[in-house]
Order: sequence, then structure tokens, then C-alpha cells
Amino acid sequence: MKTWRVAILAAAVPAVAWAAASSGSASAAPLQFRHIESKNHQTRKYTCATGKILQVTYWNAQNGQSFAVLPIKGTPMLFVNTISASGAKYQAGSYTWWTKGPRANLYDLTSGENAPPILSDCVSVTR
Repeated sequence: MKTWRVAILAAAVPAVAWAAASSGSASAAPLQFRHIESKNHQTRKYTCATGKILQVTYWNAQNGQSFAVLPIKGTPMLFVNTISASGAKYQAGSYTWWTKGPRANLYDLTSGENAPPILSDCVSVTR
């Protein structure tokens, strides 16, 4: 049964990412999966040390899970919240989006365990 639910979630990811990316605002269509209902969401804009600007939409599900949709190499990706010692840590494939208060960093785990973030000192300019 668990494998079946994961398959549905994986199949829904492209549609969810497209819906979140195409709306570009906090009034995006609700995040929907067959077995997971969204409770609320918010969009934040981050300016990073390199000058790159990211728009990230955070979704909270009624079952307590949370997600983030952000662009990686121009393609929206769905990140899932995981356990962290501090802040909120989201994972998508080899990427980690780690927020602590208004700041965030993006890591690529294929760069190595101790590699610096690929985007650092990203600061939320939207509250």
C-alpha cells in the first residue's frame, strides 16, 4: 500500500510543479494529490548573494507535511520537508533547500558532503 501511494505522489509532481510555477503568486491553485490535501500556502521571494532571485512557494498539508516548489536550472521542482536540527530543510533529488528564519541556502549533494552551497545567503524579501 505504501508503494502505491508513493507512485501516485511521484506521478503528480510534474502537474503540481507546473501549476505552482505557472501561477507565480500566492493565489495559486491548491496543491492536490489523491491522498494529501493542502491546508495553506505562501510565496516568498529570495535574493541570494550572487544576485539571483528565487520565487519559492511553500505548501502545508492537512496531514502535517510541508513542501516547497522552487526552480532548479529553470525547472520547478517539488521539495519535501525533512528533519533538521534547526530551521526547515527540504529535499528534492540531490538538492537541499535549507531555511533558517528569513535566510536560506541551496545545496547540491552531488557536489560532495562538505561542498559549499550552490546558492548562499538567500534572504527573503517577502514577509
